[in-house]
Amino acid sequence: MPPNFHADTPLAQRMRPTTLDAIIGQEHLLAEGAPLRRLVEQGHLPSIILHGEAGIGKTTIAMLLADAVGRPFHALSALNTGVKQLREVLDTKDSLNFESPVVFIDEIHRFNKAQQDALLGAVESGDITLIGATTENPSFSVNNALLSRCQVYRLEPLTPEQISAVLQRAMQEDNILQNLTIDLQAQNTISQLAHGDARKALNVLELAIQTADAKQSPMIIDDELVSRVAQTALVRYDKDGEQHYDIISAMIKSVRGSDPDAALYWMARMLVGGEPADFIARRLVILASEDIGNANPNALLLADAALRSVQSIGMPEARIILGQVVVYLATSAKSNSTYKAINAAMALAEKDASPVPLHLRNGVTKLMRNQGYGQDYIYPHDYPNHYYPQSYLPDNLIGTSFYEFADNQREQHSKQFMDWLKSQAASNDQ
Repeated sequence: MPPNFHADTPLAQRMRPTTLDAIIGQEHLLAEGAPLRRLVEQGHLPSIILHGEAGIGKTTIAMLLADAVGRPFHALSALNTGVKQLREVLDTKDSLNFESPVVFIDEIHRFNKAQQDALLGAVESGDITLIGATTENPSFSVNNALLSRCQVYRLEPLTPEQISAVLQRAMQEDNILQNLTIDLQAQNTISQLAHGDARKALNVLELAIQTADAKQSPMIIDDELVSRVAQTALVRYDKDGEQHYDIISAMIKSVRGSDPDAALYWMARMLVGGEPADFIARRLVILASEDIGNANPNALLLADAALRSVQSIGMPEARIILGQVVVYLATSAKSNSTYKAINAAMALAEKDASPVPLHLRNGVTKLMRNQGYGQDYIYPHDYPNHYYPQSYLPDNLIGTSFYEFADNQREQHSKQFMDWLKSQAASNDQ
């Protein structure tokens, strides 16, 4: 360890900003005229939820917002706070100025419904100002009643340039680092490894300095050293959080858009991040029917075979099967005609409950046959081409169409066949 390097407090904690102006990034919320800046300038702080990835300043912003409006601040973590502890905090008031406290709850998405419900009354009455922090999309993880009482603000991951600014500030302003002679050659590498997470960047920098050759002056922090201490650029992928939805969405849209390279990239991101292979395979089965359908019926067969193969084989070999099927689906002809048809049919079925016409009913008993069940039904196999035109819809729906042939080779071939059948039937009747 370099001389005089005594860091009982981690570098990331030492570099926590002490004013809103000192925060790097989040200009869309904190710059002049931005929403949070306007609130604190007016001395007003409503209940809010800060949504964003780890290490981008949610806790710091919460503390500084409370400080900016002169309100007492209580920090809780959803990981170790039960309803009892929560109620104790909610029941407290500042005895001197009676200001409602700002209650900060980190990882609020981990609160169960009972814990979230315990917040409702205090938030609605104004007894507390809630600031919740979550790495997950609040739409999925915070109940609607609480969500409706809060303003939601999305925090963005820091750009590589902003991470570089964080590193430079640490080198120049930290009481320990400014007394060391450091040649930071790996600034860009650290910025890339951090993936927008300032805390991770500072942790990597601190570890690299602790590992560097103390006899060198300046101490050289190069790519080789950073790679060694960081081990690997850990993929930022939370398979239980918002990225789970975002990346699977990106993969599906890439397949739908016939881009095999993008589809492979997003699927690889999920596999490297630990997403179960069978989850990906199930989504590909759905996609094969929804986005390809009868433009290429083999797509569904291949996707279904891939699902069964993936379930029986498992990773890492399952990646080979998934790679094959995602390329096949991405490069296949596309059609959503059957997807739209079933949606249209179900929408009508929700509103219409017309009885089955008598000629389509199954007259299995003499009484049913006497009531007309099955009467006048025409058996298509008794006619040329196994086809005879008759109505199969209730009288009030005759002429209703759900399915439209899409403009791809296979469906157009089917359309030509259906047109031919109808023309042949018409000519036979003449």
